[in-house]
Amino acid sequence: MRDIQFPGRSVVHAVNGAAATSNPLSTLTAIDILRAGGNAVDAAVAACAVQCVIEPMSTGIGGDCFMLYQAGGDGPVAGINGSGWAPAGLTAESLLERGIGQIDPDSAESVTVPGAVDAWCAMLDAHGTMGIDRVLQPAIACAENGFAVGEVTQRLWTGRLDGLRGNAAASALYLKDGAPPRTGDIWRSPALAQTLRTIAEKGRDGFYAGPVLEHMLAALQAIGGTHTEEDFALQRCEPVAPLESGYRGRTVLEIPPNGGGITAQIMLNILEGFDLSGLDPVGTERLHLEMEAQRLAYAQRNAFVADMRHSDVPVDRLLSKEFAADLRSRIRRDRAMGALPPAGGPQHKDTVYLTVVDRDLNCVSFINSVFWSFGSCIGSEETGVVFQNRGGGFVVEPGHPNCVGPRKRPLHTIIPGMVLNGGRCELAFGVMGGPYQPVGQTHVVTNLLDFGMDIQQAIDCPRVFHDSGAIVAETGVPETAVAGLRTLGHSVVPAESPHGGGQGILIDRARGVLSAGSDPRRDGCALGY
Repeated sequence: MRDIQFPGRSVVHAVNGAAATSNPLSTLTAIDILRAGGNAVDAAVAACAVQCVIEPMSTGIGGDCFMLYQAGGDGPVAGINGSGWAPAGLTAESLLERGIGQIDPDSAESVTVPGAVDAWCAMLDAHGTMGIDRVLQPAIACAENGFAVGEVTQRLWTGRLDGLRGNAAASALYLKDGAPPRTGDIWRSPALAQTLRTIAEKGRDGFYAGPVLEHMLAALQAIGGTHTEEDFALQRCEPVAPLESGYRGRTVLEIPPNGGGITAQIMLNILEGFDLSGLDPVGTERLHLEMEAQRLAYAQRNAFVADMRHSDVPVDRLLSKEFAADLRSRIRRDRAMGALPPAGGPQHKDTVYLTVVDRDLNCVSFINSVFWSFGSCIGSEETGVVFQNRGGGFVVEPGHPNCVGPRKRPLHTIIPGMVLNGGRCELAFGVMGGPYQPVGQTHVVTNLLDFGMDIQQAIDCPRVFHDSGAIVAETGVPETAVAGLRTLGHSVVPAESPHGGGQGILIDRARGVLSAGSDPRRDGCALGY
């Protein structure tokens, strides 16, 4: 238990259901759906749709999503890959012929077909009890009637003002007289409300066909996009079997590539060979080992993670204990490793993660994103949609597994997580923050299993991240730990902003209690009943 003489959040304990998101309105929506008789999937989609309205810089119907779901807290875990693909007309060769060796995040080439709406509909059809018409009503109300802008949300809103101002439609949708809202301002999105209403009435065809699609294609094609009606019409989410790895007697689950969750599993495999429990959780040695494991795991991500429909990703090898032992042997406790291949890959961190567990122990781990802040900053004014720029996750390098290609899905940073104990969900969790996410998941899991923290402490614990050749340390990391890392040969710099955010729900079956936590680095909260 935390020292309650210091500021902090208590763990939320509940018996009938719990939800944790990065915005109070979204969390309340999930609880309202549960109390109205919906299950965890209904609540998760409803909550996410609300966040697409109230956190438009982080997520939206112009983005992608992934989900892990276990029915009744037991048995097989279903995975949904709701990521979109590049248009059929986009090839590496055509880009190179035009002198483009890297995809511009503000260009039409960065826009992959949004996969979220299709995935929401598929999730509800397969696992929900309510239809898309019912679960979208809270989001429609928020968009139409307005919501008060939260403090952290307002700060995030200012993250890409130049991008928004550079696109007339995006500026009209998400700025007023060229400026973002202030904290506490009421913001309305009438065009988005109408699009959500159309989806509620027509299902996926309300987005991937008809007038909404026509307006979206016109916006993309006007700036040189090769996107076609067929690119959208054929977009479908993919049911996937989660990847499994072990840590301290638990089973850690991740969505397979093109998702980057395997990176967290590689990190945990490396760290399992060290006895962490006797270390200071915010001390030099623990942070050193975590950062060295990150560097090794991310090198594998950059080399191999790609769309498995198009590339041969050596999953078994990457997850083997022998491979982890080989990587671990490169780590020295008395000094930092030398230079590794550059981190590369996606570098932005605007995403929402949420988790819901209902009274029947249906467990959902869910994440939805537009990638960069406001995605590509390319908008469709008539629909309220701002498109993701996930295509920026590709490389333009023929022969590379993650090279851009027709109808190919890019390396994704967003990763929902789940931990099983004896085959039953014990933890549904995720940590937002672009490329930080595998480190964040590793940090939370080791906080729980090695250091005995509760779920809120595990989320709150100060974070570090190795980025661009240096360890970026949050202000909560003790100066003694920073000095120790420098003594080992690490470059350490202060973080300009926190590393992401996170949510989690632990299931205590012996006592019949759900314990939920939500990250103070964002506006959200956990609630239960």
